[in-house]
Amino acid sequence: MHRSLLTSVVLCMKSFLNNTVWCNSSEPPKIRVPRHLKQTYTRKVGEAVNLVVPFLGKPRPKVTWLKEGKPIEPTHVSIRNTDCDSIIFIRKAERSHSGKYDMTVQVENHMDTAILDIQIVDLPGPPVSVTIEDVWGGNVALVWTPPKDNGNAPITGYTIQKADKKTMEWYTCIEHYHRTCITITELVVGNEYFFRIFSENMCGLSETATQTKKSALIVKEGTTDCAFVSVHESEAPKFTQPLINTFAIAGYNATLNCSVRANPRPKVIWMKNKIAIIDDPRYRMFSNQGVCTLEIRKPSPYDGGMYTCKAINDLGEAQVDCNVSFVPHS
Repeated sequence: MHRSLLTSVVLCMKSFLNNTVWCNSSEPPKIRVPRHLKQTYTRKVGEAVNLVVPFLGKPRPKVTWLKEGKPIEPTHVSIRNTDCDSIIFIRKAERSHSGKYDMTVQVENHMDTAILDIQIVDLPGPPVSVTIEDVWGGNVALVWTPPKDNGNAPITGYTIQKADKKTMEWYTCIEHYHRTCITITELVVGNEYFFRIFSENMCGLSETATQTKKSALIVKEGTTDCAFVSVHESEAPKFTQPLINTFAIAGYNATLNCSVRANPRPKVIWMKNKIAIIDDPRYRMFSNQGVCTLEIRKPSPYDGGMYTCKAINDLGEAQVDCNVSFVPHS
C-alpha cells in the first residue's frame, strides 16, 4: 500500500516537472546569415534589394535593425519580421543606401548580432583632366588623373579614343587600360589629333569622357611646329612610359613595351636579371620612333624574372624595370 502510494507520487512529480519544463522551454537566439551575405552585397543604382536573414529563438525573438549605428528610416528601407526570419527590402536602390546594417535578435537577456555590408554602385565620372605630355615622331604621350567620383566602386580601367581634327570622328585606341598614362603610337604624319578618355568600373563606362584641351600635330622628322615640337633639343634619355609587371602563360609569346625620349637617339639595351640579352634566339628586340619592344618567344616558367630596358646616349642614361611571371598552361 505504501509502495503503491509512493510510486503514484513519483509519477505525478515527473509529470509536473515535465510540464513545467515544457512550458518554460526557451531557445537562445541565433542568426543564420546566408553565405552570399557574409561578404559585401553589391547592387547597381535602381535595382531592388531583397534580403532574407533566417534566425532561431524561442519564444519569438525581438528583432532590431540599425544602419551605421542609427535607426533605419522606414520610408527608405522596408523591414518585415516573422517568427523565423527578417526581410530587408529596398524597392529602388540609391547610393545613399550603402552602408553597414546591424541586425540584433534578442530573447529575454540573450541576444545575437550580425552585420550586413550593402554597397550600391553607379557609373563613374570621367577623368578629372587629360593632358598631352609629349609629341614626337608618330607618338603622343597622354597623362590623366582619376575621376573624382568612382561610382562607389573601384575604377577597373579606361578607354582611350582619338579623333582627327578635320573629321572629329572618334576611334577607340585601347579599352580596359589600367594605368593613367599611355603612349599612342602609329599616328599619321600631317594629321592633328584630339584625345578623350572614359573611366570604367564594374557598372560600365562613364557617361561622358574628358577631352584634351589642345590638339597634337604630327609633323615630319626634322621640322618643328610652334605649339608642338617633334624634334627636341639635345637631352638625356627619359622614359615617358615605363614597363608594366606582367603575368603570362608559358608557351605563348609575351611582349614588353615602354617608350623613351632622347636626342641624339639612344642605344637601347634589354636585360634579364641584370644580364644583357645578346644574340639569344628566344628574344626579339625592336624599336620604332621611341617605342621599345621585347618579344619573349614561347617562354617557359623559368623565363620569369626582372626585365630591364636601358637607354643610353652621350648625355646620360635611364632605365625602367618590371617583374615578369609565367604560369604553366593548364
